[in-house]
Amino acid sequence: MNKLLPLALLFGSAALLSPAKADTVTINHQQVVKDITYLASDELKGRANFSPEITKAAAYIGDRFKAAGLVPLAGQTGYEQAFNLYNIQVTKSSLKLNDQAINEGDIAIATARSALKWSNISEVNVVTIAQGEDFRAAIGKINQAGGDTLVIAHPSHQKIFSRYQNYFARGLNKFAANQGDSLVIVLTDISVVDKLALSAQANVKEQSLANVVGVLPGKSSEVVLFSAHYDHLGVDEKADGDKIYNGADDDASGTTAIMNLAQYYAQKGANERTLIFSAFTAEEIGGYGSKYFSTHLDANNIAAMVNIEMIGKPSKFGAGTFWMTGFDRSNLGLLMNDSLAKIEQQVYPDPYPKQRLFYRSDNATLARLGVPAHSFSSTQLDKDKHYHKQSDDVASLDLESMTKVIEAIALGSEGLVDGTKTPTRVDTSKVKAKGKIY
Repeated sequence: MNKLLPLALLFGSAALLSPAKADTVTINHQQVVKDITYLASDELKGRANFSPEITKAAAYIGDRFKAAGLVPLAGQTGYEQAFNLYNIQVTKSSLKLNDQAINEGDIAIATARSALKWSNISEVNVVTIAQGEDFRAAIGKINQAGGDTLVIAHPSHQKIFSRYQNYFARGLNKFAANQGDSLVIVLTDISVVDKLALSAQANVKEQSLANVVGVLPGKSSEVVLFSAHYDHLGVDEKADGDKIYNGADDDASGTTAIMNLAQYYAQKGANERTLIFSAFTAEEIGGYGSKYFSTHLDANNIAAMVNIEMIGKPSKFGAGTFWMTGFDRSNLGLLMNDSLAKIEQQVYPDPYPKQRLFYRSDNATLARLGVPAHSFSSTQLDKDKHYHKQSDDVASLDLESMTKVIEAIALGSEGLVDGTKTPTRVDTSKVKAKGKIY
């Protein structure tokens, strides 16, 4: 598909469901239960990326979009927006600093290249992290700036170095291999480097993924995006007892919400703006589904993004209530509260600001492009014993509360959908950019 398609070219042709009287359309609780029960079932084995089971989940979501009357994006034969992801994993490395050989266990490499060779110290950036300096901040700054970089870290940083080393050892995931800058971190007491000899080899593995995207065309080319991620952690074969990470709350609950919102709005048949419903893949491994999606749509045409993440259990504010990340970054929450006042309900600001949740879901990708993009949740993250555990199954949820949250999101989004409310844009200068290396 060509990038940044005009909205007029985004829609295929399909017969929409006949509009129903607005006051007769509701979120169907039985359908909510059916959807989440299937997505979080043992049959789907935790919907791991690259697994046969996530393909089955995608097919189910696509069927629900079709039944609701949504159409695919133009240029696609179905609802799946497929793309490839490359995993580049370093398998062997050799390094000498000032002619002194460095133990391979003291080297951490982040690269998207199948082969890496540095022999001239003047051709790379050299950064020293001395004892007592903030290792995480220094590496973060390098990642933001980019450039081939050699980091000389004092041995006192062993503990945090090991975390980065283990993270990089899993390999970098990229949309293309053999492009971009590389980062090499060395744990050593060498303070000044005059000579450098580095060689590294990496294994490049290409794998396929797919978002599931449905469109409900409106009279306006402006878009309201409803999204959730449908991937999760899969199976832990080494675990005792229950081995499946069912991911009921994270994020079968959000995926269930967007399927039922799609059905709700299609039945109402009164959307002024075009509505796009996207079940993103690969959120759990770095948000690659939303990143790919964002390069195929003009962000300036997206009036708002309602990203739904973990709504299966009552929030600290009570059953049926929910909260929004980045409340102060746009006035979307205030606009939604105007509508929610009809039922004496509101969307609350994120009660867990220290967790930096605004950056921990797919909304961050679109927010970096200026879209009023926020995640909506009800999880009590500070008390949730099931987060990223095998116990995150349907039995741990309150489905009555979850249905009420979906109903409230539908009501709160009325002004977005009918075109009467337009949120302020996110100030991109105040959104932390994504790293350039990893």
